[in-house]
Amino acid sequence: MNGYHAPLSVVIMAAGEGTRMKSERPKPLLKLCGKTMLEHILTALDELSMIDRVVIVVGHKEEEIRSELLSLYQGDLELVFVRQESLKGTGDALSVAMTRISDPIVELGGRRGAVLVMPADVPLIESSVLNELVETHFSSKCAATLLTARVENPFGYGRVIRSKDGSVVAIVEERDATAEQRQIDEINTSLYMFDTAPLPAALRRLAPLNSQQELYLTDAVAVLSAAGYSIGSSQLEDASLVMGVNDRAQLSDAEKVMRRRINYAWMREGVTLVDPNTTYIDCRAQLARDVTIWPGAVIEGATTIGSQSVVGPGCHLVDCTVGERVRLSYCEANKAYVGDGAKVGPFVYLAPGTKVPAYQSIGSKENME
Repeated sequence: MNGYHAPLSVVIMAAGEGTRMKSERPKPLLKLCGKTMLEHILTALDELSMIDRVVIVVGHKEEEIRSELLSLYQGDLELVFVRQESLKGTGDALSVAMTRISDPIVELGGRRGAVLVMPADVPLIESSVLNELVETHFSSKCAATLLTARVENPFGYGRVIRSKDGSVVAIVEERDATAEQRQIDEINTSLYMFDTAPLPAALRRLAPLNSQQELYLTDAVAVLSAAGYSIGSSQLEDASLVMGVNDRAQLSDAEKVMRRRINYAWMREGVTLVDPNTTYIDCRAQLARDVTIWPGAVIEGATTIGSQSVVGPGCHLVDCTVGERVRLSYCEANKAYVGDGAKVGPFVYLAPGTKVPAYQSIGSKENME
């Protein structure tokens, strides 16, 4: 993607406490299919070109988020962390982030700069969606472009308010909406593109005149519209791609979508999953063609499985290397190596560091350490 005329900055909102998760871990570090939510977002961003930097706004457990993400992320994006000292709302969070965004006058030589803003809890987002949002914004003269979606049940989401000519003029949050506005089925997905030039002034005009007494980023849309700027939109057909993850039930729902995405991708690559609905494969696993996986198998971490191997029912593999033409049945293995043509199981445990030689058979209830 080379349509950008200036470097694109990205801001990820990751400062919230995520209390509904009821977890000691920060919400952005909770995992789906072996990767944290932040890693999934960065994976999607990796495929966009001309990103100047990614600014991650942190607050709650900031050091844990910073250290773990830096140790896990293996892409090329420049990650910058800024702290939101007090959780005054998303508008304040973006104001904090703007201190690390390139100035369009000073640093960009007057070229049009823009910032992509997104939450840290949309792990299902795909690069194609981000690409379309960015391209839509840069191909227009709008000061802001929203990613919207139409849903059957918009409860809990901000509603997109349009004028009689169809132009976006505001976003109203659920708790602040009138009965008439709550009937609107077009929702704000919390993903935005903003031109950087008018954005700081708009953020300074935000006021906590809402039920939460916070500075809503959504109010910046109305501020820009009232100042005479055009607001654009890009409507998403599949709202599940921006499914927010706020509690354990939503985390489970998102993982189901992610697991299906992973499983069907492997089947398209020549892997047989006898029942993809009961097969669990992590994002980092690597499977060769003609591998067969039976129901109830769990494949975690950076496990690799060679061609023509069969992973039978009840197998649980974590960070293992499995050769070609291997047969596994009802076994558990952690950081183990299984050579070509070996047969393992049933009811076998392979401890970390175990090496099963090629063509060796390990029978029932044997443990190797």
